[in-house]
Amino acid sequence: MSGAKVEITEVRKEFVDGKRRVLALDGATLSLADNEFVSLVGTSGCGKSTLLSIVAGLQEPTGGEVLVDGVAVDGPGRDRGVVFQTYTLFPWLTARENVEFALRDESMSRGQRREQALEHLKLVGLESFADAHPGQLSGGMKQRVAIARALSYRPEILLMDEPFGALDALTRQLMQELLTRVWERHRLTVLFVTHDVEEAVYVSDRVVVMTNRPGRIKTEITVDLPRPRSYDMVSSPAFAAIQGEVIESIRGESLAAANLEGTVQ
Repeated sequence: MSGAKVEITEVRKEFVDGKRRVLALDGATLSLADNEFVSLVGTSGCGKSTLLSIVAGLQEPTGGEVLVDGVAVDGPGRDRGVVFQTYTLFPWLTARENVEFALRDESMSRGQRREQALEHLKLVGLESFADAHPGQLSGGMKQRVAIARALSYRPEILLMDEPFGALDALTRQLMQELLTRVWERHRLTVLFVTHDVEEAVYVSDRVVVMTNRPGRIKTEITVDLPRPRSYDMVSSPAFAAIQGEVIESIRGESLAAANLEGTVQ
């Protein structure tokens, strides 16, 4: 993909634990366009989170490279915001102070940091909870604070590793709707890891299926559904067709893994 925002080329990752070696990724290659929303799906242990962590600069690849705007990733950067499944909020800080903490390295006055933190809490619908501590917030609200924090320094890329995995079904649906609204308003490149195929189809422009470990890119499925998205489209035939295609691709990997283990003949 010419002029890609993110280019992942032949990425290989091997973990060594004593004499044991585990090859998590082997030749993973993927490009993300500017302002594109891409989800990574696949069987458990296929390397989705490892690949995202390498793009974030939190792990180094054993081989291959990741480029952002043509420049090699060699560690974390302010051009990439990261949101994990765990909320990683400081319990002794308020919601506003948690967001402000991400702005501490910016050349801003205290008042400017406060203003920008409040702006992003408003973006996720939490302006009235700015002075609440994490212990006073629900799981979904904590994750909204985490998203506001990741967006507060205005990265060009948002990396999300199962951000809604710990939430109940209704809250998860509401968070998916919130995320798509935020993305549609403030376009940026998103790489989103999830086990939930319906979620992947709902939020994405493209769903990428990975093979079993060692992880490679198996197939890329375009989500040709109109935006802005609304949850009533989940029951549409077009949505069901895309979801079915993704499930069938993942199912093929699951059956292959089972065959290797001798559990399916």
